[in-house]
Amino acid sequence: MRISLLTIHPQIFSGFLTEGLIGKAIQKNKIQFQVVDLRDYSDAPHHRVDDKPYGGGPGMVLKPEPIVRALRALPSEKSEKRRVILMAAKGRPFSQKKARSLSKFDHLVFICGRYEGIDERVIEHFADEELRIGDYVLMGGEVAAEVVIEACVRLVPGVIGNPDSLIEESFSLQKEREYAQYTRPADFEGIKVPEVLIEGHHKKIQDWRAQRRKVS
Repeated sequence: MRISLLTIHPQIFSGFLTEGLIGKAIQKNKIQFQVVDLRDYSDAPHHRVDDKPYGGGPGMVLKPEPIVRALRALPSEKSEKRRVILMAAKGRPFSQKKARSLSKFDHLVFICGRYEGIDERVIEHFADEELRIGDYVLMGGEVAAEVVIEACVRLVPGVIGNPDSLIEESFSLQKEREYAQYTRPADFEGIKVPEVLIEGHHKKIQDWRAQRRKVS
């Protein structure tokens, strides 16, 4: 999978792309990332990428030209399955179902908004969908894009060391949540691990876990 990130703050992704399983996936060539600075595609003075909104109102709006130029400059193959996603507070809610769907694409492109938003013509004619990660407003789309990327990348074959860990986790079975997990010590400050998990009876453990799945 290839992932392209269009942003005016490329340094936000520096740590994200080098740590944890994301960093390892890049080293193993399971995922290829490209971070694109939108200012490099602006021909305005001082590489300006925003302007005042038509009709008045507070704040500034990201101009269409740098975004569309950056999109058109992205390398692509005719056969690749590509999805252009705009992270925006007014987008559709992101979910585990959507993560599974996106993880099957060859190339994901994230447009990270800033200021009061992005020129609507980009949204209507150049993006495939708008997504939000919650009912709140962030200062930009970069952190939201990181959330979506983590949820999608971990589903790409070879990224997670043990694929079985993806089977019985939260939201993997309809809307059920993952059962409670415990590890050593069996007695922590008088708080004990449920006896059924220590006894080792496989069927009883399965029944215990099934009963304790929390349904949203």
